[in-house]
Amino acid sequence: MALIGHWMGIIFLFTLFSAFDAQSWMNTPKFPDTYHVTGILSLPFAEIKEPFEAWYNLSGNVSRIEYYYGQVITLQHGFEKPAGISYKISPETTETEINVIKCFQINGTVDDPILPQSVFPNLKGFKFIKEEDYKGQHCSVWQNIIYKNEKKNNYTIWITNSTNGPIPVHYEMKGYNTLFGSHYDQYQLDYGTVHFDMDSNIFELLEGLPCEGFTGPEVEHRILANPIQDLVTTDKEDQAHRLFQHYKETFNRDYETDDEEHDLRRTTFTHNVRYIHSMNRANLTYKLEVNHLADRTVAETAAMRGRLKRTLQDNGQPFPTNQYISIVVPLSVDWRLYGAVTPVKDQAVCGSCWSFAATGAIEGALYLKTGNLVPLSQQMLMDCTWGFGNHGCDGGLEWQTFEWIMKHGGIADAESYGSYMGQNGFCHYNQSTLTAKLKSYTRVTSGDTAALKMAIFKNGPVAVGINVESKSFLFYSNGVYYEPNCGNDLKDLNHAVLAVGFGTLDDQPYWLIKNSWSTYWGNDGYILMSMKDNNCGVATDAFYVTLE
Repeated sequence: MALIGHWMGIIFLFTLFSAFDAQSWMNTPKFPDTYHVTGILSLPFAEIKEPFEAWYNLSGNVSRIEYYYGQVITLQHGFEKPAGISYKISPETTETEINVIKCFQINGTVDDPILPQSVFPNLKGFKFIKEEDYKGQHCSVWQNIIYKNEKKNNYTIWITNSTNGPIPVHYEMKGYNTLFGSHYDQYQLDYGTVHFDMDSNIFELLEGLPCEGFTGPEVEHRILANPIQDLVTTDKEDQAHRLFQHYKETFNRDYETDDEEHDLRRTTFTHNVRYIHSMNRANLTYKLEVNHLADRTVAETAAMRGRLKRTLQDNGQPFPTNQYISIVVPLSVDWRLYGAVTPVKDQAVCGSCWSFAATGAIEGALYLKTGNLVPLSQQMLMDCTWGFGNHGCDGGLEWQTFEWIMKHGGIADAESYGSYMGQNGFCHYNQSTLTAKLKSYTRVTSGDTAALKMAIFKNGPVAVGINVESKSFLFYSNGVYYEPNCGNDLKDLNHAVLAVGFGTLDDQPYWLIKNSWSTYWGNDGYILMSMKDNNCGVATDAFYVTLE
């Protein structure tokens, strides 16, 4: 009996200790109220990895978060009356100012006050699921699964212990649509070493720095002033989704009757907004903005490229370098100022860019010859040039278009042929109404920046092929566009545009390019594309025309 009592005592103690151990895991970890940490924000759907550094002081009601090594700083001052103020500090470059530090502020309200922003998530609702090692650190893993209609959102965090209490190591969100059977969202935060000593002055604004209000839609202000808020908050609809409502009103989008399309558009928009804002925080030579393409899918925007891969050699004239040896090219040219460029149009979701580039070059040549600016018909080229290798909305090449025009004696103007439809149509035209009869077309020496500048200066706007594979091109707003991942070989060219000039901004030489994606895109439909390293291939396959 004594032996049985001994074993029962041991079992009781084991059970008691196990209960205490289980109880300790049931207690949700509490992160420190004051800390300093670095980390990496990863947005897989937006192709972004963004470094950040954060300081947080709950008792002081303040926080500071820096992005891309301090190029953008946000401050949250919850103690400011009546409901706190959030600040964004970043450099700004315009045509008259270079990297001037600007401060923008947004005031909290009683219903929506500004609070200090932690980069550690609130663990309310999280439950312990297991222990495991994560990148060499032993962690407890906690998860919060939230269902909202057809959405299943998995929030998971890996936490290790330190002498100062629990510290997060890795946090990730995965959103799954149970109705459509697909992942619709994902993001991750990887945390570095956490420190607990900090200078209180880190939360102060730079002395003498004036702050002004944001411009643009009010909902977007919150994202700009506190971009990480939505990513560590699980208990409310994010700001990007609220901005989506404003977007639908601005661009007259109506897909409310189709739940699947609405979900797709909102998801696409959210990822694009995160991408745009993250890229802008990197302080590049150009800025991006939300435009009419922000809810478009990859397939839809790819369909707008439309420049076919070249498989045949053109019959263009070689560039006459010897004719221009003694001519000095000016520092800048802009053919818009001389009336040689028609207004920007919208090719819509149709790969007809080649027809806009071709007509643009001919319109410029016709203006230089006659003094009259006549809009020519892209629709005619889409309908009638199939026999020369073009495929309407499925793509074409400028030089093939010139060949057709040379054989058939000209091109109709837009008014006589009929309006652009954004789709293939039946070829119809009256030979007697054709204008702009081509004598020849000239291929500018491939990759030769000096030759292309001379061609634009002496012959007017030039049709060029470019590579627009990078998402950054879709949302360009202003500045000199340089994309290091942009191909410039002949095989890389997938979009046709019109080079209408060149110049220099902030010591960066650029090509002035007219696109055909409407005035909602870019700087009223234009982009300044960097000349550096023949970025995106502007000088790779360029053509101008000579009229009879």
